[in-house]
Amino acid sequence: MKPGKDIEDLIAIMARLRTPEIGCPWDLAQNFSTIAPYTIEEAYEVADAIERGDLDDLKDELGDLLLQVVFHARMAEEDDRFAFADVVEAITTKLIRRHPHVFGDVDAADAGAVKANWDQIKVEEKAERAARRRTNGGGAPGGLLSDVPVALPALTRAEKLQKRAGKVGFDWNDPKAVIAKLREEISEIEVELSGNAPTHDRLQDEVGDLLFAVANLARHLKIEPETALRRANAKFVRRFGHIESELSRAGRELGEASLDEMEALWVEAKQRERGP
Repeated sequence: MKPGKDIEDLIAIMARLRTPEIGCPWDLAQNFSTIAPYTIEEAYEVADAIERGDLDDLKDELGDLLLQVVFHARMAEEDDRFAFADVVEAITTKLIRRHPHVFGDVDAADAGAVKANWDQIKVEEKAERAARRRTNGGGAPGGLLSDVPVALPALTRAEKLQKRAGKVGFDWNDPKAVIAKLREEISEIEVELSGNAPTHDRLQDEVGDLLFAVANLARHLKIEPETALRRANAKFVRRFGHIESELSRAGRELGEASLDEMEALWVEAKQRERGP
């Protein structure tokens, strides 16, 4: 086989990899559950390339993510459930249905009207999906929050849960109220720590409440919490790298520096980033 630019080339390669006797033992051993973590990882690699502004990497990472779609579709085809073409048909159908102002006769003068139409269509789709699951033996539909995927990163899921609840009025109407909640959660951690024997489970619960409140604050400020945390992680790596490089320049190892010395270099890195 040779590399190609047609999606059929990728589908054929995946089929070969999954063909018994002549395929790849590792690929043949996989199933939906074992591949799912790679799918999530590749989505993060895409986000990372975008964050870094590296379009060459983005091209490669999008290819890796597309492979995940083809992989899952191939396994489903082997199980006589659906094929890649059915995946394409499903998403094209959804896009056309969710854009009646483009492909139909619905008027949408601005982005707000588009979102209102989109939200209404999603409500209808949710009802259809629930009915389909009942037909397929999926049991009775759950509550308002039941279809927010559990496999989402915890901060992202927290934001989506809060947003969903907010649509029916269960929400604060002022970010300052969320800040007050943050202070309350921090205070509860302090109370737990001041006790004679703070338990790991209690502390874990209290820290979880604090993180949930932080995600809520981000939502109220229209900040995507996962993106914000990724930026903070990158900032930490960058500034810690400055500490390492400066100590190395002085012929010293990290373990040889005091906390005060490292803190001074950290502050130096912050000042350099902020500029004059």
